[in-house]
Amino acid sequence: MQTWSLVSICVLLGVVVRWGVSLKSYCGAGKPPMFGDYEAQRHWQEVTYNLPVQEWYFNTTENDLNYWGLDYPPLTAYHSLICAYVAKMINPEWVELHKSRGYESPAHKLFMRATVLVADLLIYIPAVILYCLYLTDGSSKKKVSTLFCFLLYPGLILIDYGHFQYNGVSLGFALWGVLALGLGWDVLGSVAFCLALNYKQMELYHALPFFCYLLGKCIKLGPMGRGFFLLVRIASTVLVTFALCWLPFLSDPSQALQVVRRIFPVARGLFEDKVANTWCSLNILIKIRSILSSDSQIYLSTACTLLAVLPSSVKLLMKPTFWQFKLALANSALAFFLFSYQVHEKSILLAALPVCLLLNDLPLVAIWFLLTSTFSMLPLFLKDGLLVPYVVTSLAFLFFSLYLLSALEHCSEEELRLGAYHKMLFFLPKLDLACITRWKFSIGVAAMAGLSAVSVVLVPPPHLPDLFPVLVSTTAFLQFLGTFLYFNIVQFSGPPSRKSQKKSN
Repeated sequence: MQTWSLVSICVLLGVVVRWGVSLKSYCGAGKPPMFGDYEAQRHWQEVTYNLPVQEWYFNTTENDLNYWGLDYPPLTAYHSLICAYVAKMINPEWVELHKSRGYESPAHKLFMRATVLVADLLIYIPAVILYCLYLTDGSSKKKVSTLFCFLLYPGLILIDYGHFQYNGVSLGFALWGVLALGLGWDVLGSVAFCLALNYKQMELYHALPFFCYLLGKCIKLGPMGRGFFLLVRIASTVLVTFALCWLPFLSDPSQALQVVRRIFPVARGLFEDKVANTWCSLNILIKIRSILSSDSQIYLSTACTLLAVLPSSVKLLMKPTFWQFKLALANSALAFFLFSYQVHEKSILLAALPVCLLLNDLPLVAIWFLLTSTFSMLPLFLKDGLLVPYVVTSLAFLFFSLYLLSALEHCSEEELRLGAYHKMLFFLPKLDLACITRWKFSIGVAAMAGLSAVSVVLVPPPHLPDLFPVLVSTTAFLQFLGTFLYFNIVQFSGPPSRKSQKKSN
């Protein structure tokens, strides 16, 4: 009973923080002609309510795809349609075809913010609660502490409630998939992940670990016995789930192909804005987009992504344990973010989710990464007028996560799983890697705080207008790359020892 009381308090505090961020201005407010992501979400409600399904993804006289045309899978469109029906009942002007473009009012802002919160309360937050209570080790106090830190992750809060998106829906479905697989409900986990993939195509970042874990489990159970029947059940479930999600578009092949073209655009280029990945950082020295053709960029990024994700996926396929699955999710998402084609800075949220799953196991590294992921989106937050929420939520997350998870106390070499590093650095004298990691964490946090302050206070030189965004993205990239190498080494070094688990408990 006491545990559930603490859970209720954590959820209430999480809701308060989310609603507090939502009171700030949103992306593109009062800035015609496009008005930003807030208007995109509102416009999709307008389109899905007023036009037949067959026109949602097509450029017509009633649906100008150049003005926030739908570019997400069908489940996003259905969600917009549901919100549109509610909006129509409250105020028809909110979804009136053409006339509602750029609509702004306090009541509508309240409605839109409420739709994000309701989606979180129905999908994301329950999955977080159940994961922390049933799939993390330790006492009830530690589980609740992990839950609170999970809900307090500032990156997702600032993007969904400040910038304005519904990332909590796709991430929530993915987390339900993780939860189901962790509890042994493989078919239900497959359904949940299919829903995530049909809500946002970027969930492909997590697809290989789900595939390799389930296939590896089927092989382990016996390809001609129980494993074969499980494989058939999972395959049938996936096909049926996809068929139901795409049902309105399957009667005409041209409809389905148009949806695919819309959700996988290649015209946008290798990366957008100053994203903290390999290609944007490398672009400082080598102008890849000028040297290589678009096709060559696609081939190069695809090859690098597959090479980066392959070791982790093969390891998971050979050893399909839940520990390996969590690490493979982090490694796969980071590989896609660092090396894949057409990456946006908000895509780091897809890597942040599996790292949140490791808050209980590797608290210091997880906290470090989650802070860095939020910092990497600083230029976007400054553009949206979210400086104060960024500072407050980041400081709150840093303080509470370090205190509640005792991250600085539980960071011995064994708890940080640094043993493999000694084998790799055998030619050097034995180093205190735990102490070095603590120092690196402190220096990393100080560098992010300093760059955040500099980005706000100083004006860049006229000949280097993007100086601070480039410094932010490069600093974050170096930390992401280090984390990616670290998680791969941890995945190949074996499962956590019981001794270290007892210490942390």
